[in-house]
Amino acid sequence: MINFTQHNPTKLIFGENQITSLSNEVAPNSKVLLVYGGGSIKRNGVYDDVMEQLSKIDATVFELSGVEPNPRLSTVQKGVDICQKEEIDFILAVGGGSVIDCTKAIAVGAKYKGSTWDLITGKVAIEEALPFGTVLTLAATGSEMNPVSVITNWDTKDKLGWSSPFVYPTFSILDPTYTYSVPRDQTIYGIVDSMSHALEHYFHRTENTPMIDGFIESLLRTAVATGPKLLEDLHSYEHRATMMYVSTTAFNGSLAYGTDGGDWATHRIEHAVSAVYDIPHGGGLAILFPNWLEHVLEEDPSRVKQLAMNVFGISSEEKTVEEIAREGVNALRIFWKSLGAPTTLKDYDIDDSMLDVMVEKTFIKPGVGTYKTMDRESVLDILKRSL
Repeated sequence: MINFTQHNPTKLIFGENQITSLSNEVAPNSKVLLVYGGGSIKRNGVYDDVMEQLSKIDATVFELSGVEPNPRLSTVQKGVDICQKEEIDFILAVGGGSVIDCTKAIAVGAKYKGSTWDLITGKVAIEEALPFGTVLTLAATGSEMNPVSVITNWDTKDKLGWSSPFVYPTFSILDPTYTYSVPRDQTIYGIVDSMSHALEHYFHRTENTPMIDGFIESLLRTAVATGPKLLEDLHSYEHRATMMYVSTTAFNGSLAYGTDGGDWATHRIEHAVSAVYDIPHGGGLAILFPNWLEHVLEEDPSRVKQLAMNVFGISSEEKTVEEIAREGVNALRIFWKSLGAPTTLKDYDIDDSMLDVMVEKTFIKPGVGTYKTMDRESVLDILKRSL
């Protein structure tokens, strides 16, 4: 275990009807930019709940709708323009991870006079951000309690993850009933995304981490047990609540304390794929992660073996370490397939014509992978396995 500082400033407000806390979390008479996606919050009543609370504090509300599933820089810029023109005091993201990621970029861009892309790429250091909170409607990314965001520059076909301590939400309201209307396919992607975050943390090189390893394994076992039950009853409060907290915990820093933080190469590769083809993030991860596991176990199967035994209950009797590891990878692939997740890039009509482009976009920032450092040949191998 390595030295660490444990700190997460986001106030998590969890449970049914917790939207009533909103009026206590935003200052009276604030100018608020309300950010949301395609309009589902108006159909399911969440928008009305939010506006009722904001009216109690006499907030002046401006709106930015239409945030994409892979939020684009052009949409971020619309929000930045509103914030700067209207002198916005506070931003409220109502939606899933894409809406929150977009809001984080707006928050830093609103405090900067140049291109927000300069901040996202690290060309210019982030020094401040507008305060913002979230009302979560989709359990998947964990963005509601972390300082991470992913933004797509559609003009250059680049999709970049970035982070800053200035973009922790001040609060996040998580009401599981607000996820009842999430369609089956997006629920599946959310389960995969949450599990992928846990898996990324799991594959670290730090020694003597039994508690964190066990914590991650427990979270994964919970997702494996709960995911199928949720898909059988999308309006189950019990299962929606469990997966919502799994999703938040999988990427709020709790799984990284005392370790090197995990690998994250699979996310980098998926960002490159969806930058070119604009596919769902969770779908891309479902395809890529088992193939990354197969790639790394050929060099060192020990960690994959541990995953296989402790999460999927693979027996070690009369088997080699590699055989146990491969059974574990197959168990993960079969589980995600049983949920309805895609298994190959062909499921999205992706062929080998753009493999070289996706490889290069994986390396738009240096340093891909920590459990195993990826070179271009390794990334190409994983993509070929995924076809």
